[in-house]
Order: sequence, then structure tokens, then C-alpha cells
Amino acid sequence: MGTAPRPPALTALLRRYDSVAAPLSCEPVARGLLNRGWRISTDSGRYFLKQYVAADTAEPAVIARQHHATRRLARLGLPAAAPLPDRRGGTVTVLGGRRYALFPWIDGRHREGTELSRGQSGRLGALLGRVHTALAVSQPPPPAVPHPSADPDRTHEQIDHLLTLVRRQRPFDSFDALAEHRLLERRDLLRRHAHRRPPAADDRASGWVHGDFHPLNLLYRGQEPAAIIDWDRLGVHPRAEEAVRAAAIFFVHPADGRLDLGKIRGYARAYRRAAGVAASEVGDAVHRVWWERLNDFWMLNWRYQHRDPRSDPLFPAASALAVWWTEEYARVLDAFTT
Repeated sequence: MGTAPRPPALTALLRRYDSVAAPLSCEPVARGLLNRGWRISTDSGRYFLKQYVAADTAEPAVIARQHHATRRLARLGLPAAAPLPDRRGGTVTVLGGRRYALFPWIDGRHREGTELSRGQSGRLGALLGRVHTALAVSQPPPPAVPHPSADPDRTHEQIDHLLTLVRRQRPFDSFDALAEHRLLERRDLLRRHAHRRPPAADDRASGWVHGDFHPLNLLYRGQEPAAIIDWDRLGVHPRAEEAVRAAAIFFVHPADGRLDLGKIRGYARAYRRAAGVAASEVGDAVHRVWWERLNDFWMLNWRYQHRDPRSDPLFPAASALAVWWTEEYARVLDAFTT
């Protein structure tokens, strides 16, 4: 949602917290696609104030589940960014119809997988495995949630619709040309690989997961992770799919969409050990995430249907990855499972 003006009644909000002094400054934090945030400086320290905006993440029950999970994980020693309780023990404040939560400010920076050594890549996989294991014991038993694979017939309809929107663009720029090329390319790939559509995910492979584990939701301090942030997508999904999906974001080369299979091998081995997940389960996840990538056009939907260009910089690498992954399927599968 980008930056935002100073939230209303900020001083009154902070007074709800016994140990938080009056605000000295309030600066919007630019990152974030779902919600808004500010860095608050006070005499008692610095804090991150989060405003829940997106309808599907601002429901009280959804926020409560996130806060419960992160506080439990933090008590277990995992670097989960957890909200501060106010003097009544609550973690949500409602002002002007909007919900807010206050977090300690965590100094750190985001690191792409290209910056990580192979050892650090392994520790990243182990961290995600420990998160999944801890969520399994700290959250209620997961409900049975169906996870069908994408229907290629519907994807072909989406491709045709997006092609119409792309070809209407005036002026027709280099991004539009790339989008048209990738849509035509993907249509051909789907026709040639339709017989490889995976079945729905096995319920036994599902559990509570972060839901959006990628470089912008992980802060590093020095060489090691300091905080996992933005738990808005906490939910029940196939666990190993989150591990594969995260690797495809962390370890993609932005220039050409290739995956760093050497780093992925160490990452995946560490994840499997920490999460207690069999190689066969990860292999199934590789196939489902590959298929998901072939059928996914959310970045083009944002640009052409919602007139929102914020994901445009991600599209060249993401669209190239789907093609490269199809060509190198056996090597990718081997890196994740051996």
C-alpha cells in the first residue's frame, strides 16, 4: 500500500503501552503491498506501527491468529516478529475503523539469495524447517483444506484476456512487448505439458506455514536472520510447497531466471532435516510449484487489470524462470530431493 500520512491519534495510541514514551517522530515505511507501516521514534526506543488495510488480512480473527503464532514462536526462540501487548494484554488497537499493532523496531536489511553463501543457504532452509515444525505444535490442528492444481483451460482463457489487454496498450512499450512474448510462449508450453497437471495436494502434506516467505519478509543483522516479518498470509498449505516457492524467489538469478541449484541443494537438505519432511514430499511439491508457475500471471493481472505497476520489476525474472524450469525440470527436481 506504499507510504501513508501520520496515523490518527498516534499519541493516544502509544499511551496504551506502559513502557512506550510519547512519539518524537513518525516516518512512513515504503515497503509493503498489503498494509501500511510507520517507524516511530520515542525516548523509550523505536517501534514499527502497522496498519492492517487489505480486507483479507484485516479481519480480527486473522490478526489474532497471526499474533498468537508469532508470540508463541518468539517464546520458542525463533526470530518471529511479534507484537507488543498493551497494558491490558491486547495487541490490536482500533482507531477510525482501522486496526493497528505495535512491534519493536528491528534493525536489519533484506538479503537476496545471490548474497548468501552456500552455508547461509543451508541455514535458511533449516530456519524455515524449524518454523514449520514449531507452527505444528503451537497452532491448532490444521483443518482439511483442498489444494487443487491450476486448471489449464482456465489459464488459456486468462492468457487470451491478458493478450487482448496488452495489445491495446498505447504507447506499446518494451514491457508490453515482453508480456506479449511471454504470454504466447506460456500458451505453447501449457499445450505441450497439459498431460503433466498434478493432482490435488495430499492433506497429510499440509500444515501451518508463514505463507509469504521471501527476501522482503526476512531481515538480516550481519550474517544471520534477525526477524521473520509480515505474517499476513499465515495459513494452512502444503508445507514443502512453501519451501520450494521460497527457494524459487531467493535463489533466482534476476538477469535470466535461472535457479542457483548448488545453493538450493544445501537449502533443501537442511529444510528436510529440520522439518522432518521426506524427499518424496519435496519432490511432489517441486512438481506442483512448477505447474503453478506455468499457470500464474498475477503480476500481469496487477498491471493490466488493476493498473498497479508495483510488481513490474519482478516480472522479467519470474517469467523467464517458468521457461527455464520447464527445460531443466530434472535438474531442479534432483537439487531439491538429493
